[in-house]
Amino acid sequence: IGCSSSDSDGMRGCSPPLDIISEDAVVLDLVINPEVALKACQEVLQKVKLLKKCPLSQQPCDTGSIKEEEEEKRDPPRQITQTCPQSQQQNGDQSSAAAKQSLLLRLFESKLFDVSMAMSYLYKSKEPGVQAYIGNRLFSFSDEDVDFHLPQLLNMYVHMDEDMGDAIRPYVVHRCRQSIAFSLQTAWLLGAYSSDMHISTQRHSRGTKLRKLILSDELKPHAVSKGVDARPGLQIIPADAYLSPSKRTHQRSKSDATHCTSLGTSLKRTASNPKVESGYDEPLRLTPQREFIKSLISIGKQLATLPTKEQKTWQLISELSQLNHKLPARVWLPTAAFDHHVVRMPHTQAVVLNSKDKAPYIIYVEVLECERFETSGIPLRIPETRIRSARSADNLLPECIGITAEQRAVSFSTVPNYDNDDEAWSVDDIGELEVELPEGHTSSSDNISQFSVDSITSTESKEPVFIAAGDIRRRLSENLAHTPTTFRKDPEDPSAVALKEPWKEKVRRIREGSPYGHLPNWRLLSVIVKCGDDLRQELLAFQVLSQLQSIWEQERVPLWIKPYKILVMSSDSGMIEPVLNAVSLHQVRKQSQLSLLDYFLQEHGSYTNEAFLTARRNFVQSCAGYSLICYLLQVKDRHNGNILLDSEGHIIHIDFGFILSSSPRNLGFETSAFKLTSEFVDVMGGLDGDMFNYYKVLMLQGLIAARKHMEKVVQIVEIMQQGSHLPCFHGSSTIRHLKERFHMSLTEEQLQVLVEQMVDGSMRSITTKLYDGFQYFTNGIM
Repeated sequence: IGCSSSDSDGMRGCSPPLDIISEDAVVLDLVINPEVALKACQEVLQKVKLLKKCPLSQQPCDTGSIKEEEEEKRDPPRQITQTCPQSQQQNGDQSSAAAKQSLLLRLFESKLFDVSMAMSYLYKSKEPGVQAYIGNRLFSFSDEDVDFHLPQLLNMYVHMDEDMGDAIRPYVVHRCRQSIAFSLQTAWLLGAYSSDMHISTQRHSRGTKLRKLILSDELKPHAVSKGVDARPGLQIIPADAYLSPSKRTHQRSKSDATHCTSLGTSLKRTASNPKVESGYDEPLRLTPQREFIKSLISIGKQLATLPTKEQKTWQLISELSQLNHKLPARVWLPTAAFDHHVVRMPHTQAVVLNSKDKAPYIIYVEVLECERFETSGIPLRIPETRIRSARSADNLLPECIGITAEQRAVSFSTVPNYDNDDEAWSVDDIGELEVELPEGHTSSSDNISQFSVDSITSTESKEPVFIAAGDIRRRLSENLAHTPTTFRKDPEDPSAVALKEPWKEKVRRIREGSPYGHLPNWRLLSVIVKCGDDLRQELLAFQVLSQLQSIWEQERVPLWIKPYKILVMSSDSGMIEPVLNAVSLHQVRKQSQLSLLDYFLQEHGSYTNEAFLTARRNFVQSCAGYSLICYLLQVKDRHNGNILLDSEGHIIHIDFGFILSSSPRNLGFETSAFKLTSEFVDVMGGLDGDMFNYYKVLMLQGLIAARKHMEKVVQIVEIMQQGSHLPCFHGSSTIRHLKERFHMSLTEEQLQVLVEQMVDGSMRSITTKLYDGFQYFTNGIM
């Protein structure tokens, strides 16, 4: 905010204009100084005061601090009133506006001002000074809190005015300097949200320019200068500093940066590599991860062209096998919650998921956890062919002595390509590994067998072993009750067997067959890769679910939902965090040929079994949570392929491609508030059961809690509507209808009646049955 020539002498002493970084700058090392931003807000207040004092004259007026202004409001000078008698009403209105501005500044400085509130005021404010101040306040929040609202922040940067962009840009540039992961995530989101613009406008938009700047790797960390603001919670960021106001101040060394040699050269020789973007040189710092992700996306696009699931599966295994030989490298899975390096992908475990037109697939990835993936050394490669003759760490480590960290840094170009199938692991190899285990080795879960072996075959001890009869009965009942159904192989649905396998068992099995499994920091991750689908709506749904989950935890309402992480990479590709130990209701029906209640009994025991009672409670709490989610967000396409059931009895809704104002093919089949079938009610114990009443109580409590924090939920959606062409924002009434579904005007008694009506209507809905029938006849979903 600058000072015009007509301003008073007091205004001549105002701070200079904010240091705004030009779009074409090569080195962006300036951020908004908090003192400058605070002064900018004060100038807004001063201008309001000037208008209040001299609305009809151009005579200079003395200015003062905010404190002096507040005193003047309490005791306005008589001379001003006498000078402008004809504008007393106008003065009163302007005085009220100035008071509101002063209170707003107090709010911004208070402890109550969190990231959610900052996003709301940043979006709604039209004053550049206020926007600049809030942009600076972003530095005082934790990285995790701001990252949650990063889609909103970048959507405002792309689609709103220049003042908004100038307020947001310094924070984004600063974070890009300190983190490769943040840089790539920001570049991907900028590309996705800019795609809604016309192609001619998009090419020269500020979002496209910032994205190119990030991918050109100009935003590198640089020298550190000292300088801390005296005010608590804020830090002055000098022009030559790159450290975050947060506690993470680990510096990336120059020598380590040289390790990130380009991985693109060898990736270009594989069939799974797309063309590298032109227009600027590929940077060394970002290249490994970019090439890794582009290869995974390209595989998904290839699979979509193949006609059968079997062909897709073989192609997937073949492509991953080639990619696997280029690991380890300085690459990671962005959906993980900890720093790590990817070292191996057991390609035979990857499967193609159910989809009629697309080819999403799930992969399992072995990683080694590290302190900081940007600076920690890349793990040494351990040849897979040595696992049979060298199982212990002592035998494995000497094989890697000849491979240096520098050689592994160029992993995608120095590792020989083992194309011989005999040198690759297969399912049969894993089976052999299990057979070769010592006789004394048994599963930790097989307590009875272990007891028998230890007590009967032991010849060293002749002392009798005593065990309580009650303990024997307990063990027998537990083992008889817990006989989970094993799914059979289905050529049309190869993912059913893989998803049904308990995660702990999968981790144990893959670890035993891995050359890196002996390392203490070994972890197994999984991720779903999707191509041809716009995941921006999925990301929006994830944010709303996470916000509601936080609200219910805060209000102590025992509803259960499972938000899963979404990574948007473009307007038609991305990654999804899989839900572990869960299969779809369609797979349950097809594989077990049982009703949902009978399946519960088979999985968790009889009605009086503690495991069954726990699973039923989990089912009710999750069903109530997702019923509210489906109502508030108007989630459609709720067939049994999009509803999962986990091993603990929870249901989890997936695929939020149709929410708010959109529905499948705009058919309008699903008119009920949410999906509640007779099978769901049977699991709850019937219409007269206590758990069914508990379900309705939970829905009422959840709705009451949600409407107390309605603004936090609505603002997430409202900001994303700006400039968006997503189908969920079709029409002009999306936000108004969303607010109406919180029923702010109803009493709690009226809300209870509303919940009863919604439950009854959903349970008796004919359209739910019609849509399930439609999915069965068109897509074979049971």
